[in-house]
Parts: sequence; structure tokens; C-alpha cells
Amino acid sequence: QVQLVESGGGLVQPGGSLRLSCAASGGTQGAFDIGWFRQAPGKEREGIACINVEDGRIVYAESVKGRFTISKDNVKESVSLQMDSLEPEDTGVYYCAADGAWAPLIHHILGEENSGYQLDGWGRGTQVTVSS
Repeated sequence: QVQLVESGGGLVQPGGSLRLSCAASGGTQGAFDIGWFRQAPGKEREGIACINVEDGRIVYAESVKGRFTISKDNVKESVSLQMDSLEPEDTGVYYCAADGAWAPLIHHILGEENSGYQLDGWGRGTQVTVSS
């Protein structure tokens, strides 16, 4: 079973940047695609972006296009999320998740999942606070 650990969260001023990392272990390298999600206080969890670790395909949620960049590090078996031009509305707990199937992960990222499909694994999250 895949285990995921997020890192890189913290406090940043509006307009600033942060880089999150998701380290995966316990699974066959390349067997799991990775997605990033976030949950703001009092709101439902929302998808941000996902990456197919085998061929590099990427999907972004509309809310972060042009500001966030997801990438993979094959050597470190990790996936990063570079977040630029941060806004107070980006505040929340950021989670990475893994799944062995690409299409269901996309559905979760885009908020289209309604079949009850559960992703294979979740990290515990890292707090991001955007405030002056």
C-alpha cells in the first residue's frame, strides 16, 4: 500500500510562493499517479492538480491554472506543487493522494467524481496560510 507524506507548507504573504512536496513510498515506482487537493476552513475538499507519473500528463483545476505547477521528481519518487501568486483564498490544508488509475484521479481533481470511488492513498496534509 502506498504511503504519502507532504511537506513544505507554512505561512506566506499574499503574492508570495511556496513549494510543496509529496513523497511516496511503499508502492511500485510509477504505479501510482499523484494528485494534490486542499481543504479550506469550513469548505469541502477541492482538487488542484494531478500528474501521470508514467507519461507526464497533467490536469489542473481552473482555480489554479497559471499560478500552480505540478511536477515529478523520478529520482526522489516525489511530486512537487509550486504555488505562485498566492492569495488568502489559497489558505488551507493541502493533501496529496495517489491512485493506480489515471481517469478516476482526474475525476476527483475536477470535482466530477460521483460514483463513490475511493483513491488508493492519502497523506496527512500540510498547512498553507496566506496572510499579511
